[in-house]
Amino acid sequence: MKTETACFWWGGCRTCRAGGWRLLLSGVTTLILLLIGGNADAADRDELLFHAETLDGSVLQTQGADTPFNPASLVKVGTSLWALESLGPEHRYRTVFGIDGEWDKQTGLLVGSLVVQGWGDPDMQKENVFLVARQLNKLRLHRVEGWLSIDGRFWTGWENGVANQVLDPRDRVERMGRRLRTYLDPHRWDQSTRAAWEAMCERRGWDPNNRPRVEIVGNIRPGAPADWTPVVVHRSNPLPVLLRRFNVYSNNDIIRVAEGLGGPQGLEEFLEKRLEIAPEALELETASGEKRNRLTARTGVGLIRAFVETVAAMGLAPADVLPVIGCDPGSTDRKFPMLARPDKAGSVVVKTGTLINTDGGVAVAGGLFSSPANEIVVFCIGVRQTGWKEPHWRGLQQSWILDLIDSAGGAVQRQCGEHLPYSDTLAEVEWVVSWESL
Repeated sequence: MKTETACFWWGGCRTCRAGGWRLLLSGVTTLILLLIGGNADAADRDELLFHAETLDGSVLQTQGADTPFNPASLVKVGTSLWALESLGPEHRYRTVFGIDGEWDKQTGLLVGSLVVQGWGDPDMQKENVFLVARQLNKLRLHRVEGWLSIDGRFWTGWENGVANQVLDPRDRVERMGRRLRTYLDPHRWDQSTRAAWEAMCERRGWDPNNRPRVEIVGNIRPGAPADWTPVVVHRSNPLPVLLRRFNVYSNNDIIRVAEGLGGPQGLEEFLEKRLEIAPEALELETASGEKRNRLTARTGVGLIRAFVETVAAMGLAPADVLPVIGCDPGSTDRKFPMLARPDKAGSVVVKTGTLINTDGGVAVAGGLFSSPANEIVVFCIGVRQTGWKEPHWRGLQQSWILDLIDSAGGAVQRQCGEHLPYSDTLAEVEWVVSWESL
């Protein structure tokens, strides 16, 4: 089923699809929210903390806008803004694979080290390693008898946001090395890795039986030899693509992006300066939204406004980096089912945040929409504590957003873009002959 809508101003001109499953999920979730939260009293509504402005600063609605609360994953918008302004929208992380030792191209045997030099790529997943393995096989490298030498800035696989707890560099190198060795060698693959390879082959039209293989017989060690030769470079997806994946799925491993820029303290200092706010208006322990962080609804609106202005200056749109309700995978449709319905899908760009066991429960949303008068409205809404009634508070937040849209004369429904690209879609793998060629 298709919804007939206009060109999607923040994500490209493509067809918006609202399948039956989405409608069913939306309907069931709406019923639950109505049963749990439909009879909320005025006291509950008074607990909401919100602020909404037009992009030019005209205040539309405000309540408790200067009361600090935990923003949860709304922090990811700040991390995304920091990365875009620091690195630029064209930035691609690179990872260089090289050799040290005697390499027999007739037998495919390297007696020595396979060297991996990372520059903090936050999204070097199984699919990306498959690309590298194929390229190494084309160079006739199939087996390494010796070390797997890995730089401490190399990531692969997901940590679910706990990677910053791995304090010992050797522990991190060992963990990443084991994963890399597994992804390179089909004999070590588990079911999920085999499934990732088969899915990738289906997308690219490859023969799934032609598995790339680089067998590593030896141990893992940190760092690189003094003198080694680069042979393959992997370049990641462009930065906006990476950030969008982190934001849509609210993946806490976005901390990997921040780590290369200065960590939570660096993010806090950047935002204080960028948003022109006092230090007491913002407090960050993490760059992902975990743990105890603090901002106000007014600061949240300032963050969204700065983000909108930055992406516009880069020739991007908010939906190039942030989720769109009714269009993207993730959890926004479950949290705001009425905004995901076919008559509303594609109208609101939003980043939500949820914490169950931190600060008594957290539910927050910050985003934007465009009114029929072509005014962009930015908003942020949170609550002091949700307890076990997160669906109830989400229902109240949804009602407030709907009222805000009505007060602005409605929201322009835009066409949904396609689902997010797979991690390997735009990645590049090339041969290199020298450091100068990088």
